[in-house]
Amino acid sequence: MAKKIKDSFNHFAALQGLMIIIVAILTLEGTAILQYVFSQRVIREEAERRAQGQLEATELRINSVIDQVETAVRNNMWSAAVQVTRPDSLWNLTRGIVKDNPIIYGSAVALVENYSRKAGRLYAPYAHRSGEEIVSSQLGTQEYNYLEQEWFVKALENPGGYWSEPYYDEGGGNMLMTTYSIPVKDHAGRVAAVLTADVSLEWLSSLLEGVQVYPNSFNMVVSRTGKIMVCPVETLIMRRSVHEMAAQADDSDTATFNSINRAMLSQESGTIPFKYKGKVNYLYFNAVDRTGWSMSIVIPHDEIYGSVQKVGRWVALLQALGILMLILILWATLRNQKKMQEISANKSRMENELQVARSIQMAMLPKIFPPYPERKDIDMFATIVPAKEVGGDLYDFFIRDEKMFFCIGDVSGKGIPASLVMAVTRSLFRTVAAHEKSPQRIVTAMNESMAATNETEMFVTLFCGVLDLTTGHLRFCNAGHNAPYLVYPDGTSAPLNVNPNLPVAVMDGMLFTEQEMDLPSGTGLFMFTDGLNEAENEDHDQFGNERLQAQLSSSLSATEQIQVMTRSVDEFVDNAPQSDDLTILYIKYMNENAMDITERHLILHNDIQQIPQLAEFVENVADIAHLDVGLTMSLNLALEEAVSNVIMYAYPKGADGLVDIEAIIRKEVLEFVITDSGTPFDPTAAPEADVSLSVEDRPIGGLGIFLVKNIMDTVNYERTDGKNILKMTKKLV
Repeated sequence: MAKKIKDSFNHFAALQGLMIIIVAILTLEGTAILQYVFSQRVIREEAERRAQGQLEATELRINSVIDQVETAVRNNMWSAAVQVTRPDSLWNLTRGIVKDNPIIYGSAVALVENYSRKAGRLYAPYAHRSGEEIVSSQLGTQEYNYLEQEWFVKALENPGGYWSEPYYDEGGGNMLMTTYSIPVKDHAGRVAAVLTADVSLEWLSSLLEGVQVYPNSFNMVVSRTGKIMVCPVETLIMRRSVHEMAAQADDSDTATFNSINRAMLSQESGTIPFKYKGKVNYLYFNAVDRTGWSMSIVIPHDEIYGSVQKVGRWVALLQALGILMLILILWATLRNQKKMQEISANKSRMENELQVARSIQMAMLPKIFPPYPERKDIDMFATIVPAKEVGGDLYDFFIRDEKMFFCIGDVSGKGIPASLVMAVTRSLFRTVAAHEKSPQRIVTAMNESMAATNETEMFVTLFCGVLDLTTGHLRFCNAGHNAPYLVYPDGTSAPLNVNPNLPVAVMDGMLFTEQEMDLPSGTGLFMFTDGLNEAENEDHDQFGNERLQAQLSSSLSATEQIQVMTRSVDEFVDNAPQSDDLTILYIKYMNENAMDITERHLILHNDIQQIPQLAEFVENVADIAHLDVGLTMSLNLALEEAVSNVIMYAYPKGADGLVDIEAIIRKEVLEFVITDSGTPFDPTAAPEADVSLSVEDRPIGGLGIFLVKNIMDTVNYERTDGKNILKMTKKLV
């Protein structure tokens, strides 16, 4: 009886042990299955995030190049529109476009058929690079009828511009090229020509070679017709299409390839798995706006799920070896620890990559100080401290024609998105400022370019200035940025009176205002982002403008001033984490031998309603030059005649144009320079009005320039860089 009880107890214990083992095995199996499914999902999502993030970053870099090309072409459309009536002048235009834009390989102005009787049926001046030289040639020949070419035909159908299908340029070293073309209308509103820019796509291949999400992943770019532009196999480039590759796919996956082809040609974005030559792959693709291209990253299935598949094999082994449950549990625990180590290693690698990105971003900004050691008329220093590994603050400066062009800006947001917008902003400033001297026009051009493609709705506060180093005259335009501080030689300081304006990229069509003043020698301009005055300590108190202004001193050099300011901020913030990017740019004007010249500027639109602003401008100039009332009235009359003539007749009816009036006040001479980009017209060449005739006999017109010539001592006209320039001088007695 006792034995039966004992046997029963042992049987129960065995059953209980067996149940524990079964429950443990089931628990382990269930846990393993859940872990497997979860790992698949996490890895799949991570792969998708990495691929899409890389596609977006690559698209931004591609669009940056596209923006540069389109901006260069559009900036020259007005010149082409003016010069189509004089075909011989188009040769210099195309050479200038290629010379001023290193990214452009060649440029042409192709007249529409028989537009000019002098030029003939086919006339297309073309300039392109040949080594270090720029070579010009006639593109239209009997062998090459450009009227039938895609870049010409499609441009006429797309007034906003057209990117051609990529092609191999056999005459240019067999390079893979694409052409951006846009129709040009003459002053009568007729389509007169197509302005083009040829761009080599070697930079695109180089860009994608450096992008590798996984060790065995690869990148492709296809054109709007599905032709493969970039891929690891060079024999496929521009010789095969995605549709043609479907012929080599598994029979069961031909439909998938057709879906891929349709999606990419439709400029869609997404993820599609497919099977090619027996192996499963994942295609992540995204469209490139305006060009019709589509980028993609192909990642093999085994590359993504290789580690998960290994876990699956171990799970199968675990099911077969239930009796080794404890050992397998221990093994699984160790394996999970190994995965955590891998995750930690991946985190460290990502941190290292962000550090590299930080280094690249910092390399874009001037960081050698003093930047111009040979100059004694300027002292400057700058610093930038991102709140994260990368940030959205920027500054830049360069000297052209004895004028310092500079800017400081703050992109909305932080981190990688802000850093990419920062890079675009800095590049646009360099590109636009290389051709413009007005801060208002620089900021306006940057706004138009960025607002047109601002899908992320990020914006940039920007302060842009141009300082004449020979006179100390400062012109500036503020776009929603913190007002800089002026540090005067006597030790006092005050915020610069700026018009706020809206930030850059908020909306296109914005009108930005320009201001100006004269900086005495020894005056400093202290510029900063809100990471300085809004820096917070642990109690969330802000550093503030009062503390900022208290640290400004005229006795300090630019380097010392920024060191004092940053040290003061660090002491105030103490142990609190940095909440925003901090950037400071300090420029100290030191030219004690500045020329005794005063400049004033006024920019008007071609709207007769803006003429009253001209009278106020002339009165301001007269006050500076200490002119009497009679001479002031005469000058106002002469300026009004000259500017009204430009407003009413320089630009085609309905077209928006600008009139730039510059007053240069010297000790003995007052000079006015009126500049416009309208139709070429020399008012000084008009016939002299015969004032001896009666009103009935005198022909209409001619009195305006007669009046101007009688008021002014000299009146001269010239046409330079596609602009009308009228210079009028008055001797001051």
